[in-house]
Amino acid sequence: MEEQNDNQLNIELSEEMAEGIYSNLAIITHSTSEFVLDFIRIMPGVPKAKVKSRIILTPEHAKRLLTAIEENVAKFEAANGRIRIPEDNPGFPMNFGGPVGQA
Repeated sequence: MEEQNDNQLNIELSEEMAEGIYSNLAIITHSTSEFVLDFIRIMPGVPKAKVKSRIILTPEHAKRLLTAIEENVAKFEAANGRIRIPEDNPGFPMNFGGPVGQA
């Protein structure tokens, strides 16, 4: 007789969702009952940016997400080396650090 796992969860991922949304900035805010994560894409030379995705979490799920990200970063660094974040520029690079394009 086959054992059935009652804790199994089937997750559906549509083709559109599987493509993902690129984001290079996240803004996190919170209230007493929820955390809001806004994922934004900033493009060089464009003074306006749009929120591409907003995720709303309970505080408990936000903490679970934090733990999951910490564990995955540790696994990534164990396999690929330390992720370096330049200390001389702690803010977000608004000019992307590259040459300015001309037409």
